[in-house]
Amino acid sequence: MIAPPILALLSLSATALASKCNQHHESTINYTTISGYFLQDEPTTDPLSFDYTMVNYGLLNRSYTTDKEFDPHGKKTQWQRFAHHVDMLNRKAEKNTQYKVLFMARHGEGYHNAAESYYGTPAWNCYWGPLDGNGTIVWKDARLTTTGLAQCAKANNFWRQALIEAKIPAPQAYYSSPLTRSATTANLTFADLELPAVRPFAPTVKELLREGISIRSCDERSSKSAIAALLPNFRFEYGFTEEDLLWRGHDGKGETEDAQEVRAKAALDDIFVQDESTWISITTHSGQIRTALKVLGHREFGLSTGQAIPVLVKARKVAAVPATTVESFTAEATCEAPPVTSVQGQGCVCSSAASVVVAVEATPTSA
Repeated sequence: MIAPPILALLSLSATALASKCNQHHESTINYTTISGYFLQDEPTTDPLSFDYTMVNYGLLNRSYTTDKEFDPHGKKTQWQRFAHHVDMLNRKAEKNTQYKVLFMARHGEGYHNAAESYYGTPAWNCYWGPLDGNGTIVWKDARLTTTGLAQCAKANNFWRQALIEAKIPAPQAYYSSPLTRSATTANLTFADLELPAVRPFAPTVKELLREGISIRSCDERSSKSAIAALLPNFRFEYGFTEEDLLWRGHDGKGETEDAQEVRAKAALDDIFVQDESTWISITTHSGQIRTALKVLGHREFGLSTGQAIPVLVKARKVAAVPATTVESFTAEATCEAPPVTSVQGQGCVCSSAASVVVAVEATPTSA
């Protein structure tokens, strides 16, 4: 289990926290994506045009080896047959092996997404993003735009219909990033659905499920009290701190890709070790899902706002490997004033440039 008191006492980065926790275990988890079940697994599926709500969450129409004994007359839905198949995989799994289906959803459009589109990514990264807003809108721990709210309503309608008609299994556990846009998306997607009494919407906020920790203010979460006031039905993992101790934007430091991969694995490890559920909903961010898919051995699959990807995962506990070292946080370049240009592929040209130059940190982690 992730040890939050270490986080509170030492103000460790997420990656350092994950590393420190792993040092106390003699085993680790190897993940494998079992492909051939979802359209998102297929290399021919284009992520840019894909819409999971139009294709039964991407579940492929196919037969399973378990169909003969479970559905001899062909009366069950595709989801019912798939659920039975996954259940049999777990029943027959080898020791220290388990199978889970992760419903990973990206939040709806936030004000930071709209601002990045308006200003251009280079200018957003080097000047506008680190600000709290532009005087008209606020994107610090961004809320959902009107478009984002509509995307949540679309997700809610999909689940409402799929639970009844397609018999999609309701998640047994729900997890969310602590950032407002993701937690709100989870709430608007699931909170008012007629779920089985044994599978209620009881979401848990997990610190390490957050987006890549850049210097931009959209990646700094609100206080625990503010999240609780906004979403009183949400629970917090043990040791969740009142203030955000991970964001380093005030020092001009952002999390490296290697460090985010360590953090993503630590979050997955904690869920797989602590939660016996097979069907798990995770509402988070594009960067975090991209990194999680890499950890899980899945093909690259970028998600637009409001989109989702299911993954059938095989997790096997194996002996731990010796720790290696990765860069944790490093400086990110910024401009002192709005940039002269913001050209995709060329970066931004500062009118008054000031690159933050500080020493990088290194943190050990298990490979």
